[in-house]
Amino acid sequence: MSNLTQKLANRLLRKLRVRARIAGTAQRPRLSVFISNKHVSAQLIDDDTQRTLLSATSATAKAAAVTGNLSAKAAWVGSEIAKKAKKAGIKQVVLDRGSRQYKARLQALADAARQEGLEF
Repeated sequence: MSNLTQKLANRLLRKLRVRARIAGTAQRPRLSVFISNKHVSAQLIDDDTQRTLLSATSATAKAAAVTGNLSAKAAWVGSEIAKKAKKAGIKQVVLDRGSRQYKARLQALADAARQEGLEF
């Protein structure tokens, strides 16, 4: 098995291990975060009905005004998803970090969401 294949297999195992322990409900949805090389996306998902309740991404025209590195974009997405959640009456969420460690960009997103009033 090549190095790349092994890396992808390990990443998938980490993702599945996290998802096995986390489930979102209507009262406490799952905050799923995806970070690519250029953009950050976050979704609030109700796993009981298998619906996406809210979403925010840095790939919008509104987010183009955000300057700085990807951590700054992640913080913007975190505050944006928290504002939308507050409007929808959602106060508590479960963080789904996927295959990523809770560091840098993911931590910036979570901290910004907490500052806007979202509870993890």
